[in-house]
Amino acid sequence: MLKSNYNPNVYLALAKTFFMKFFNFLLPISICLSLTSCGHGKRETQISKGFKAVSQKEKTFKVIPIQHATMILEWNGIIVYVDPVGGKRAFEDQQPADLILITDIHSNHFSLKTLLQLNTAKAKIMIPQVVADSIPSAFTPQLDVLGHGEKKERFGITVEAIPMHNIKKEVLKSHEKGLGNGYVLELEGERIYISGETKYIPETSTLEDIDKAFVCLNLSNNRTIERAADAVLKFQPKQVYPYNYHNSEGFSDMQKFKALVNQANNKIDVKLLDWYKQ
Repeated sequence: MLKSNYNPNVYLALAKTFFMKFFNFLLPISICLSLTSCGHGKRETQISKGFKAVSQKEKTFKVIPIQHATMILEWNGIIVYVDPVGGKRAFEDQQPADLILITDIHSNHFSLKTLLQLNTAKAKIMIPQVVADSIPSAFTPQLDVLGHGEKKERFGITVEAIPMHNIKKEVLKSHEKGLGNGYVLELEGERIYISGETKYIPETSTLEDIDKAFVCLNLSNNRTIERAADAVLKFQPKQVYPYNYHNSEGFSDMQKFKALVNQANNKIDVKLLDWYKQ
């Protein structure tokens, strides 16, 4: 009987060598497949990260009318309160402010009670001196007091205080020159004008490159719809939001204002919002 030369250890060693070589051959292929292709895997990862970066920097803008001269602007993730009055109830379900702008000392623009009731601990508050004189010292670390022509940057927004007042002597005391502020806000090349309760003064016509304008249409103190439209047409913003358009005599004619502006310049987008829901 012939003696067998079968040695199982030899065959096990050969099998192990074969499978190791096969594994080493498949490994780089499987890695390439998981990245879609060897040459483009890294590039696709970079593209996806770039897309996320763009989406995070996407420009957004939202206007929330509260009442009369009071509004909230949500601008690229920054929350701006303008002339917050009406107490805590007026701001229910709203995000707390990052930046607060107050234009004037009158009660429909400045309410210390409202400031005390709101969550303003992390907010910066920009005001004219006449308002600063009426705010408790506890707010001092949060305050930026701006005179006309002065600028301050907060949260990436550059804010410039500009004139806001009446002209005729008989009504000058209600909005005296030098006391209140209008504001021009700039963020990433976009500019927003907030008029405050002003007459249509020469400084308004010299505004430049305004993307969005919030313009007072309260027709007291000799303001008229025609003058309001003419003032807007002089500096020609891309969009205009009439606000503050009610007084003891009733509501201003918003549709007439829109028609007058667009008859002269149909490229100006007139946004009519409801500021008197409450």
